[in-house]
Amino acid sequence: MEALAALAQARTEFESRLALITDDQWQNATPCPDWNVTALVNHMMLGNRMTVQLLQGMATADVIAGLDDDLVGAAVDVRGEFATAADALHAGFAANGGLDGTVQHPMGEIPRTMFIGFRVCDYAVHAWDLARGLGIDDQLDADLVQWLWDDCQPMKDGLAATGMFGEGASGTVADDAPLQVRYLDTFGRRP
Repeated sequence: MEALAALAQARTEFESRLALITDDQWQNATPCPDWNVTALVNHMMLGNRMTVQLLQGMATADVIAGLDDDLVGAAVDVRGEFATAADALHAGFAANGGLDGTVQHPMGEIPRTMFIGFRVCDYAVHAWDLARGLGIDDQLDADLVQWLWDDCQPMKDGLAATGMFGEGASGTVADDAPLQVRYLDTFGRRP
């Protein structure tokens, strides 16, 4: 699977769950500490907007200044606005040279090939989180999970140190456990 195909599949994973949220589920808890369904969807909308802004060369300080915005609360059509930003994000990476060079990410200058991996991961892991919050099927596409697993290998040992993924890998998941379980455990999820 190529990176752009992984991005498209991961987006599908998230959007398919986003489409199923009912009015009474926006306050449901998710596996993300302190995030209900609304906060999780807002995080994803902010991530899409941030990615588009960074790919377009917006100054990092300006991007950071908007990371606390309430996009869900301000949205007229959450699903439509999510899709519009996701389309722009995909177009930014798919453009001629879209995977070349670097971006000035809030964590520093990173290669665009790494940045797309961040977005694929965010879509997929939070698709699982959203599925758990909604009490629906949380199985991710097997080819996508394989791509994600391969993509995270160079940095998996340092994920816990970032503080962004809970405690990171638990150290209790067997090497022969299903790949999705091993991948999610790496990101602090305990399926």
